[in-house]
Amino acid sequence: MNTDNSLTSQLPEDKPLTARDQTHAQAVSQKSDNVPARSYGRYAFEARPCTLERQVMKYADGSCLITCGDTRVLCSATVEDTLPAWRKLSHLGWVSAEYAMLPASATRRTPREYKGRKGRSMEIERLIGRSLRSVVDFSKLGEHTITIDCDVLQADGGTRTASIVGAWVALHDACRKMVEADKIVRCPLTGQVAAISMGIVRGQLLVDLDYPEDSNADVDLNVVMRDDGGLVEIQGTGERATLSRHDLNALLDASEPALTKLFALQKSVTNF
Repeated sequence: MNTDNSLTSQLPEDKPLTARDQTHAQAVSQKSDNVPARSYGRYAFEARPCTLERQVMKYADGSCLITCGDTRVLCSATVEDTLPAWRKLSHLGWVSAEYAMLPASATRRTPREYKGRKGRSMEIERLIGRSLRSVVDFSKLGEHTITIDCDVLQADGGTRTASIVGAWVALHDACRKMVEADKIVRCPLTGQVAAISMGIVRGQLLVDLDYPEDSNADVDLNVVMRDDGGLVEIQGTGERATLSRHDLNALLDASEPALTKLFALQKSVTNF
């Protein structure tokens, strides 16, 4: 793990597709030749511009502001020298996550969840937690809990997937801070994890849906993957239509180039 102090990075300019990426693109383009105009002039299988800015919060052990198109999520990590009751005496650490949308993050005010968590928020924060835990060696974390808070500043589709990408950076920095403070011997991260949204909109296969696309999707799909290619989770919903095995395979193929770029982005800003 390199300790370079670079704080901000963005996706590199598009380069000529490799032979493998061309194969992925062809799989998608079979159903996407006539895609309506997309935000940022994107092709069907292109993700929105994405940037990561580290160390944006003074008191957090790790923090990252991720911007994907018009979606912006503030991710912060807090280290506590304690464990959940059920985890105590295990000598194993724990990582959890919380997710919330700020009141003015969408076109209509989102009420704060004072009296009880919304089912959607709970489902998303559990997804974020599972995703992060897939790349943590808890025996190296010791008896510490790291909580990742993901607060949506502005929502334009893909907030859960953006949260996972930014949360990994915040988690990485918190782990690095623990090593520097001699709380742990080495970084407990075993790899990277990222996520991307996809779907079928008006019969077209698309990668990284913004809100207008997501709200009109026939099929909505989220893919979480580690940098070694292992799939952590696939969330698919037939909103207005069913999803064929052929289209599922095509969407999974299309996710890989987009996720590969996100891994490169995370690496460029953390030098992991």
